[in-house]
Amino acid sequence: MAGRRVALKAIDWVSFAERIPANQRGIFNALKTRSDAISAKLTSLPATPTVIDWSFYKTAVAKAGMVDEFEKKFKALQIPEAVDTQTSVINAQEAESNKNALAYIEESKARITQYETQLAKFNNMIPFDQMTVEDLNDTFPETKLDKVKHPYWPNKPIADL
Repeated sequence: MAGRRVALKAIDWVSFAERIPANQRGIFNALKTRSDAISAKLTSLPATPTVIDWSFYKTAVAKAGMVDEFEKKFKALQIPEAVDTQTSVINAQEAESNKNALAYIEESKARITQYETQLAKFNNMIPFDQMTVEDLNDTFPETKLDKVKHPYWPNKPIADL
């Protein structure tokens, strides 16, 4: 039965609840209540449908051929089961997200090492109140003014200001 297969898929409600914002807690509780009610209903149903006693109905129904017609139609009845078309798409999206997350983590680790070297540079440099202009230009080369190329104040191209 399709309902049994659906009921077997467990939801981790605790981890789900941790991700719900406080303003949507009521909606979440309604969803959990409805899900629990559906699960309880599915578990109360038998695994296989009850078998119809066609011989009893043939003796009980007065119109001849009516039960045979119902039996034939009942046996010909095919109820389609839902086909899962989204799990593969979701798994592909999850794999891509995991790949992107790992790439981001690697990039973050590279940035962290870069920031740690900058922090070490700042921790080991002379304090600003004790620095001369030459010390500042040695520590931060981008602050050095090119007075030969730009002899007039601000000694930088206007576009760089």
